[in-house]
Amino acid sequence: MLLAGPDPTGNGGVLPGFGDQREVELLVEAGFTPVEAIQIATENGALYLGRQYRIGSLVPGKQADLVLIKGDPSKRIGEIKNVETVFKAGIGYDSKKLIDSVRGQVGIR
Repeated sequence: MLLAGPDPTGNGGVLPGFGDQREVELLVEAGFTPVEAIQIATENGALYLGRQYRIGSLVPGKQADLVLIKGDPSKRIGEIKNVETVFKAGIGYDSKKLIDSVRGQVGIR
């Protein structure tokens, strides 16, 4: 089973979210369909951890953190970068405001 997730670099060179998006794009470049790449980055991790009944896919009753994307990455994987809102524990966060709030504090400086 193929899993996805960026490895931390210790110096902030790989940021959660951005590293995940790039990894999904690379999976498509390697020959997977966009839908397969998204599944590798979501459902496969839950299956590997034995938590597929709680997380990993959008099904009523499951716990889910979500991203609202402008576009359709299942057809055009590059649109995975168009994150407008991030939902964590049921609260929506404006993606641009989140990025602006940490500009210069995290990531490659």
